[in-house]
Amino acid sequence: MGWNEQCISALGAAGMFEDSGHMTRFKELLDCYSGYPFFTKGLCKCMYLSAWDDEHFAVMLETLNDMALGRERDTVDMRIQGDLMADINMDEHAVGEARMYQLSSAFLENKPFVPEKADENLSEHYRYLIRRALEAAKIIDGV
Repeated sequence: MGWNEQCISALGAAGMFEDSGHMTRFKELLDCYSGYPFFTKGLCKCMYLSAWDDEHFAVMLETLNDMALGRERDTVDMRIQGDLMADINMDEHAVGEARMYQLSSAFLENKPFVPEKADENLSEHYRYLIRRALEAAKIIDGV
């Protein structure tokens, strides 16, 4: 069994996929882009996070397509774009999205994501996403 299959199997065994759509979107990203030089476990964690819904999946798919066509060798530009998006201050929804970008940047930089006191004010939806992504990250690191 290859690394991709081991990763999907480990996440599935731990109940980390919310539904079949989440698993299918993640598997599609992993199958399509794991062979590129810019692929890392950090990017895999971002793929897991973006596969939660169609909207974020579409953004990730477009980004990865652009990276593949541009023959990118790393995720530096992706991380910079995420940092820019995370710095935008808006309503509660945007603050939650900003934390998702910060989480993604931490994944891409292979750095720990440090919860902040303000995270307690995030909606339950975003707190749940952060928790689940951090759990999945541990599993991905172990594969």
